[in-house]
Amino acid sequence: MSVPNSRPTCLRCRRPVSACWCGGLTPVGTRTRVVFLQHPRESRVAIGTARMAHLGLLASELHEGVEFAGHARVEELIRQPGTALLFPGEGAVSPDSLERPPETLLVIDGTWPQARKMLSLNPALRALPRIGFRPRRPGNYRIRKEPAEHCVATIEAVVEVLAALERDEERFAPLLKAFESMVDHQIAAAAARTGPPRRRLKPADPWWESPSAPDLEALWPNLVAVAAEANAHRRDSGVPGRPELVHLAAVRLATGELFNAFLAPRRPLAPGAPHHLEVTREDLLGGGTVDGELARWKDFVGSSGILAGWGSFAVEQLSQEAWRSASPPMDLRLLAAHRFKRRPGSAEAALAALGGVPERGTRLPGRAGRTAFAVAGFLERMWEEQRLGLSEEGTGKAAESESVKGCEASPKSGSAASHDGGG
Repeated sequence: MSVPNSRPTCLRCRRPVSACWCGGLTPVGTRTRVVFLQHPRESRVAIGTARMAHLGLLASELHEGVEFAGHARVEELIRQPGTALLFPGEGAVSPDSLERPPETLLVIDGTWPQARKMLSLNPALRALPRIGFRPRRPGNYRIRKEPAEHCVATIEAVVEVLAALERDEERFAPLLKAFESMVDHQIAAAAARTGPPRRRLKPADPWWESPSAPDLEALWPNLVAVAAEANAHRRDSGVPGRPELVHLAAVRLATGELFNAFLAPRRPLAPGAPHHLEVTREDLLGGGTVDGELARWKDFVGSSGILAGWGSFAVEQLSQEAWRSASPPMDLRLLAAHRFKRRPGSAEAALAALGGVPERGTRLPGRAGRTAFAVAGFLERMWEEQRLGLSEEGTGKAAESESVKGCEASPKSGSAASHDGGG
């Protein structure tokens, strides 16, 4: 079923037919094969220019992704001699200083933080020779805010580099003409709009910038991912007492040490407990005493351990057995809700949302074991996000002039830049 009032779209440039720029694009051949590695988020930007550059360069390629380990084509190109990366940084050389142009030029397309993340996650890209440049003229990307005045769009960066490599500026002029025509069209369309301006919501700050966000780097040596299960009867069962701790599983994040304990039930075992807890009846009935297992637990956690659970259930069950942590526990559901801006669901669902694969096996048995591993995996990915995010922010503030598409590199590096993030 078609969407009412939807605008016809060009399948080649993926723009509305009224804004299609294909007719003004004349493809040109190059001696250097250009291969664009585009961040998935950048591919959804309507006014990005990497696709225009790709369609305007014969024999060019465009691959979308963040991590390219296992991507057969990209790995093949990286292995080939004569492949270089267009990216600023130490060791980058100016294209007009090369005696022989590269056979393949890989171009990362994304915002500056996206491009830095892609580079950090792909060691093979970091190992490639780098090409950088200083733009000879200001960019003409007037419909998108650039990080600095000397930043240019992807298509502008690629045209300038190819013109320098192949000593032929005029041959690539048609690409810039199509780009400038697209910019002019967007400006004219915005000026002619009679309706209310489109509302642009300010993006939420990254979760690690929240004052309530824990410093996982500092806490890491002491974090213990924990999950617990209880012997719980139906309310109408007539069995006295309340749910009691019968299974405890944990992972120490810094070392990978595991803890598993079954506590023998102190009241009749609920008929459905083995099924719901995903363990055997023998496991539960053969568990140790409360005092004995909690003594083992105390040794495992130590005096500095910080419990991290999915909700407060594990901590509540331990408190019911008269054991309390010396440090305040962490409820990771609150952290996950802040990270996803929604209810996070189970620990395994949250881990999967971050690209993790829940561990299944016998190293820690039962539902508690699966949950403990999922909590640990979620924490690991959040720690990686926080470290990378803070590193990117620090780099961005320390090197404000360096961007991914056309911004100058640090004078200390003695190298030119490649291109800024954003088109």
